[in-house]
Parts: sequence; C-alpha cells; structure tokens
Amino acid sequence: MVVVSELKDISVLTEDSVDRVFHALAASTRRDILRRTIEQEHSVSALAREYDMSFAAVQKHVAVLEAAGLIIKRAEGRERLVRADPTMIARAKALLAQYEDLWRARIDRLDAILAEPDS
Repeated sequence: MVVVSELKDISVLTEDSVDRVFHALAASTRRDILRRTIEQEHSVSALAREYDMSFAAVQKHVAVLEAAGLIIKRAEGRERLVRADPTMIARAKALLAQYEDLWRARIDRLDAILAEPDS
C-alpha cells in the first residue's frame, strides 16, 4: 500500500524541478517539441520552421524545456541542436506513477470500507 510519505521518495526531483517539468508540459507547443525531439535530434531553426510563430518564440519554448531538464541543447558549429533527455522523462513518469499508486490505494481503501458489513 502506498502512503503519502512515499511520494517524497523521488529524491531525484526537487519540488522546483517538478514545478518546472509540469510548467514545461503545460503548453501544447512545448509538448510537440518534446515529442519531435524524442523521435530525433533537431536544430532549433528546423523546429522553428514547423510552427506558425517567430524563431524567438520557439527559442523561448526550447529554453523552458531545457530549464525543466526535458531536453538537452548542444552546439554544433553555428547550429543549436536539441534532443529529449530520456532520464528526466523517466523521472517525471515515475513521479506520475507514484501519484497513480497513491490514488489507487485510496480507492482500494474506500472499496474495502464500502464492502464492510454494517455494524
């Protein structure tokens, strides 16, 4: 059975890190950029061509994802290449799994209470 204190077992993610990850994933454009960079590495300029917004706006989205640790940016000549960081994605997934476990345990406890005969 999962208890609330077990949610703190994800020591690899601080509260600030969790906030940055969920903030980064809150925008559909950033989720799409993350999806694209999971599939393969892209230059920021190639990503910018895929969206109906300025290059600077795409750069800002990339910066938010980078600050959250969801993507890694590297320089190659004059280009800036970005790719998803599978380690941070796995950490975020583990955190969500813990939340799911917590809620499933609560539902199981409620089911047990409701199944008890009236006393």
